[in-house]
Amino acid sequence: MRSFRDLAPRLRRWPGALALGLVLPLAGCSADSSRPDAARPPSGASATGGTATAAPEVPGELRVDGHTRRYLLHRPAADGRRPLVIAFHGRGEGAADLREKSRLQRAAQERGMLVAFPEGLDQGWGAGAEATGQRPDPGRDVRFTEALIKHLVGTEHADPRRVYVAGFSNGGSMALRMAAERPGLLAGAASVSGQLAAGDGAVKPTGPVPVLVVYGADDPVRPLAGLPSPPPNPEEPILPSLSARDTAEAFADAGGAGDPVTRERKGYDETVWGPKDGRGGPDSGTVRLLVVHDAGHTWPGTTVAPPEGFGPVSKDLDATGTILDFFTASAH
Repeated sequence: MRSFRDLAPRLRRWPGALALGLVLPLAGCSADSSRPDAARPPSGASATGGTATAAPEVPGELRVDGHTRRYLLHRPAADGRRPLVIAFHGRGEGAADLREKSRLQRAAQERGMLVAFPEGLDQGWGAGAEATGQRPDPGRDVRFTEALIKHLVGTEHADPRRVYVAGFSNGGSMALRMAAERPGLLAGAASVSGQLAAGDGAVKPTGPVPVLVVYGADDPVRPLAGLPSPPPNPEEPILPSLSARDTAEAFADAGGAGDPVTRERKGYDETVWGPKDGRGGPDSGTVRLLVVHDAGHTWPGTTVAPPEGFGPVSKDLDATGTILDFFTASAH
């Protein structure tokens, strides 16, 4: 089996305007996560208290643990406290890749949601709890995500009660790690082609949080059944992982969910673990697993062709709309 480095696409260049924006002073930046965010009016307000039309999408940076971390921020045309989605790209990719592949920013615009696409260190994320040669501090990305959420709550009117994480592949596993280790910080999490880390770097859910796992039945990169003994990678070790179903069950167990119910849908099979007492909204405390037929290590519904060796893209499921619908339902 080829490694992620062999299969993953090269990081695409940022669009010209964004690349220029990264050289110039970046919007929404603070000097350090341990210091208060720089005083700045929210995106919908001017310094004199009036209303201004902010750029819908800006590059930003945040200094955390002595390192400058970058992200792309999409701002919706909405007033008041807004839901926030943190979207993690896959290994070997960057923020702009997930932005293009998922089009989360377009679907979120209709729902009045902020979307932040952070950049991982060395084009990846520390989705496991074990230190490695390349990632000697396995908690760095968790702290960065916490700092980014705090920053956007303080500067962009993000609603701290409606913070969600999502991701693809290694980024999906990062989203699951945040849900597992910081359930009280999040209102929901979604992973596409990502599983919980296992083995020495295992990540175990610690509390209830709504979780959606979307997985291709024919994933050739990280199989549906997981990778109990992944091949070595000289650049960065590929972590062992649970199966997609075991990942979902771990969250269901941590949340005290009831017995699973599986239904066949057009193009995928859906398994749902609902609250035992039946209370809450449609997806409150719910864990859902969607196993997508004829799909590989890909984002269902995308119009972006996957790299060679990643398998087919399903057109029977719109992963982006499904994720945001799940988040919206979880808030009710």
